[in-house]
Formats: sequence, structure tokens, C-alpha cells
Amino acid sequence: MLVAFSISPTSTDPTGSVTEAVAAAVRVVRESGLPNETTSMFTTIEGEWDEVMAVVKRAVDVVAEVSPRVGLVLKADIRPGFEGQLSAKVERVESALRS
Repeated sequence: MLVAFSISPTSTDPTGSVTEAVAAAVRVVRESGLPNETTSMFTTIEGEWDEVMAVVKRAVDVVAEVSPRVGLVLKADIRPGFEGQLSAKVERVESALRS
């Protein structure tokens, strides 16, 4: 399964920056050992349901430690029997663009 998610902390920083809180969430994902990718808007991770959701929960919990309110947007591609789709889906599109 692929899960793309975005965590939005409420900032208590006078500058409005949420960089440190978001970095803490991404650190949780990277330390999980699951295949992942972070873009400007979402972090995507790949794995089994329970392990992926556990990582998302830990990432939210880390942000909640420094933010009085946390928003979560999550999109899942649940496709049993398929692995390596984090890169394979992009490769298929890139291949089609070269055709």
C-alpha cells in the first residue's frame, strides 16, 4: 500500500514557521525503514497497512508534542500483492511521456 500524507501543525513560532515540526515528522518516516519520498506538499510511504499507519501515527504524535493543533491529510492506494509501487508508478508515467 502507498500512503501519501501531509501533517499541518499550528505554529506557536512568532514567525509562523512550522519547519522544525514538519522535519520531526519526516524524520520519523525516514527512521521507519519503509520506502518513502518527501515532496513539497506530501510524504509518501510504502508498506503493509499496520506498519504504514503506525508510522503516520508516530509522525502525528511527534508534531503534537510541539503543536496545540495538528491537521492530517491522507490518501491511500491499497493494492494487495504489489510492492515497489513508490517508484514503479512514476516510471510507468515517465515511460509513457517518452513514447
